[in-house]
Amino acid sequence: MTPNKQNRINDEVQQALSGILRSIKDPRINQGMISVTHVDVAGDLRTAKVWLSVYGLQNEKDFLKGLKSAAGWIRRELSSAVKLRQTPQLTFILDHSIEQGAHINSLLSALPDTHSTEEDDDEQ
Repeated sequence: MTPNKQNRINDEVQQALSGILRSIKDPRINQGMISVTHVDVAGDLRTAKVWLSVYGLQNEKDFLKGLKSAAGWIRRELSSAVKLRQTPQLTFILDHSIEQGAHINSLLSALPDTHSTEEDDDEQ
């Protein structure tokens, strides 16, 4: 499969899954703000790895159990949203990069602002 077609399929599946995951009513899954950060559909369309970032996740184990129990329903909804020869089996992977980025940002903002004191010294 050409890289452009593969990227287009990945993007379509990512957009469809974003909407599908928002409509799930399971409290194990609705623990925070869910973002589908990346999707990698295999070339034969049989499997797909889905990276999810959940901001405000309380219980990671319950979240993954909820996703596993809803995987059949999610796959069925995906098949109606995206027209592919086969609907891939979904593997969900938690992506902690957004939380790590927020943590690094809070650490950086807590540092004292030494740049402004250097400019003040140069002016005097």
